[in-house]
Amino acid sequence: MRAIHLIVVALALAVAAPVSAQPSTQRIRGDVASIEGAKLQVRTRTNQLVNVDLADNYAVSAVVRLTPDAIRQGSFVGAASMPQPDGTLRALEVLVFPESGRGSGEGHYPWDLRPGSMMTNATVAEVVGIDDGRRLTLKYKDGQQTLLVPPDVPIVTFEPGTREMVVPGAHVMFNATIRPDGSLGASRIAVGKDGLVPPM
Repeated sequence: MRAIHLIVVALALAVAAPVSAQPSTQRIRGDVASIEGAKLQVRTRTNQLVNVDLADNYAVSAVVRLTPDAIRQGSFVGAASMPQPDGTLRALEVLVFPESGRGSGEGHYPWDLRPGSMMTNATVAEVVGIDDGRRLTLKYKDGQQTLLVPPDVPIVTFEPGTREMVVPGAHVMFNATIRPDGSLGASRIAVGKDGLVPPM
């Protein structure tokens, strides 16, 4: 069981940390076009085909949908968001980390989900119900942010997955290492469970 927890933590770190903190990496989002042994081909959201060599021991994490009440005071979350004119953030998605992933990628930094988007990995200090969803106070080591979470925003978590989930049509997200020759390699993949598109 501890080994499974370590895999989830490693995947959480790989997916939720800023690319700038991981030299020579590329974030891949898209659908599996084909997989043959260790050769993975992904059609990205920009309709490009990308070839990735998978490590012999590559691990898979499932991205699973949660209900809004999974966000509680004390939860450690990763929220992609858009800054608002009043200084608050409007969530694009919220990832509730398993307890074993607490502290992963903690901080507030630029994200690449949309132009101008941010990622905040932090502890939920307060949850307040409002007319158009919830307002969260997120605290991290260097500060805090106010996050508005509309009712239609996807809320997810990680759980251990299996390689059988990596099939054509599966929705995936992961960071690939860019090798000196320009080819890509990966040792961890996050796959949406039951057709879910990883929203991060």
